[in-house]
Amino acid sequence: MEGMRRLVETDFLSQDTVGLARSLVGSYLVSGTESESVAYQITEVEAYDGPSDLACHASKGRARRTETLFGPPAHWYVYLCYGIHEMLNVVTGPVDYPAAILIRGLDVVSGPGRLAKRLGIDRQLNGLPASPVSGLWLEERPDDAQAIKVESTPRIGVDYAGEHWASRPYRFLAKR
Repeated sequence: MEGMRRLVETDFLSQDTVGLARSLVGSYLVSGTESESVAYQITEVEAYDGPSDLACHASKGRARRTETLFGPPAHWYVYLCYGIHEMLNVVTGPVDYPAAILIRGLDVVSGPGRLAKRLGIDRQLNGLPASPVSGLWLEERPDDAQAIKVESTPRIGVDYAGEHWASRPYRFLAKR
């Protein structure tokens, strides 16, 4: 497709996770192989910005479960939430800066658990690169993204992080 550009590690090599999250709205999550794939427009994301963000899994330190967050950017961080739902995140920032963007919604499905279920995403993807090698990657299609207005709101389900972190407008969604 003309005008598309695959997002790679250098696109996520920044400590501006919140800015990166906002810029992902309107981009595409692509599933399949380079020769046969399906693209879904990203409509909702949330930023989890480093070790001081009490809503981020890394706020309690480095652990086996969170090791992927400390790794290279543009890799998938997939974890199980409430023992039921897989959650798909893309790691941002340089190595050892634990931050990620939760992909919460696509043009065909809303809600991070439903999204993972619909696309067959599970923890086997955890730690793999966001590239055709893993069968799941991100693309930018500037012509489509320009028509999207982005709204920011507080994140969902992070009251445990305290008012300071729960009220931050780190959730971004498409408004058409």
